[in-house]
Amino acid sequence: MTEQDAVNEQGATRSAHDATRQEQGAGPRAGDPDSREGATERFRSPLEERVAAKVREARKELVALTAELVACDTTAREGPMPARDEEKLQRVLAARLEALGAAPELWEPEPTGDGDRFLPAGLDFAGRPQLVATLPGAGRGRSLLLNGHIDAVDVEPRERWTSDPFVGVERDGALYGRGVNDMKGGIACLVVALETLRRLDVRLAGDVVFCTVTDEESSGAGGRRAVEHGVRADAGICAEPTDFAAWVSCRGTVTPTITIEGRAGHAEMRQPHWREGGAVNAIERLVPLLQAIQRLREDWRTRPDQQHPLLSPGDVVPTVVKGGSWIVTYPASCELTCDAMYLPGHVDAAGTGQAIEDEIVACLEAAASADPWLREHPLTWSWSCDVVPAEVPADHPLVTTALGCAAAVGRRGVAAGLDSWHDAATFTRGGTPTFSFGPDGIESAHAVDERVTVDAMLDYTTAIALTALRWCGVGR
Repeated sequence: MTEQDAVNEQGATRSAHDATRQEQGAGPRAGDPDSREGATERFRSPLEERVAAKVREARKELVALTAELVACDTTAREGPMPARDEEKLQRVLAARLEALGAAPELWEPEPTGDGDRFLPAGLDFAGRPQLVATLPGAGRGRSLLLNGHIDAVDVEPRERWTSDPFVGVERDGALYGRGVNDMKGGIACLVVALETLRRLDVRLAGDVVFCTVTDEESSGAGGRRAVEHGVRADAGICAEPTDFAAWVSCRGTVTPTITIEGRAGHAEMRQPHWREGGAVNAIERLVPLLQAIQRLREDWRTRPDQQHPLLSPGDVVPTVVKGGSWIVTYPASCELTCDAMYLPGHVDAAGTGQAIEDEIVACLEAAASADPWLREHPLTWSWSCDVVPAEVPADHPLVTTALGCAAAVGRRGVAAGLDSWHDAATFTRGGTPTFSFGPDGIESAHAVDERVTVDAMLDYTTAIALTALRWCGVGR
């Protein structure tokens, strides 16, 4: 009996067993691929058992690769910053994939320009290449995208770290280092999963498209450029630290900056009415706008169109205020920037959050019109990137497959949402239904002493290898 025959025979046995249970009135078993509850499914074939054993043998190699990636400084940029070790890291991954028979492509996208609704202007990708490598299948199988972002947030406050954040250190069963959780550990798992299948001489029926990108932490530019470059598959997984949940939905963001005009004057001198030339405190004129934002937030918390089964309602959070130039001078202007989050259901036919922008503008302009000064000195608006949300059905076949494979290694996974945005949304919008699924929880991401447990990485590596087997199929 071939490996594929063993898989087919076991699948047929399970299908017959499940049919019998359904005839008896029982629902799907917890942990089955079509169930998002429990963690009771086990391996379906001797091949899957060998995959799990082979992953365990690769423990030292998995830890070493993760440490090698952590040693690359890929701190997310803020504005026009020179490249760091992004190319070095991508070449490490490219070499591993080339050894598996892929033909890696590293490319530096063109700089972003003005007038792009979705990306900030002036992003230069010199020294920050994107990577795509396709492992060709034998044919007649479904293709699988495996994605990760290589950038990580900065290490500050660095002095509080127990160990060097750019040295992957293992202690007490966990790896420590910047980006080890979000998400260089997950990327290493993807690579070792593919290497494990190769060591077992398994050729999948469907293609595996491996793609790692830059700039997820700052703008999402790398993922968007990858989609524009033509990166596609039948479905995809992003290795965010989900603790074996499937993040199938996320919110998006639009970011308005509102400038309020005032009139400068001596703060320690009595001022006449502004119509008589007196000073106007631009910061004080911010108050009715903040009150309007609070009313809008309260409305969204209960409004039916702002409810989602897996996500929090949309929200508008004032996050940055800039005003004033001197301690004894009335501020002549004030800027307010907000982080406005919106649900997938509010994406319009053009694939934008324009409707949410329009509602925010209408709300604040109405408040401004009630203030005589603001009525005669209109607000000035500017918007940064529209980071568009997306969702994949919780019962998508790849979702249930991945959760079933998590159950097979003893990890309970459920379909869930993440209120913050992640790259999976970009690939979904680009035509590849993609969700995030990864090892360990996100609690230590962006934190001092960021960590990921080695056992979780080993289980995740096995789950990814099994997912590839079940989704892509085994070639003959």
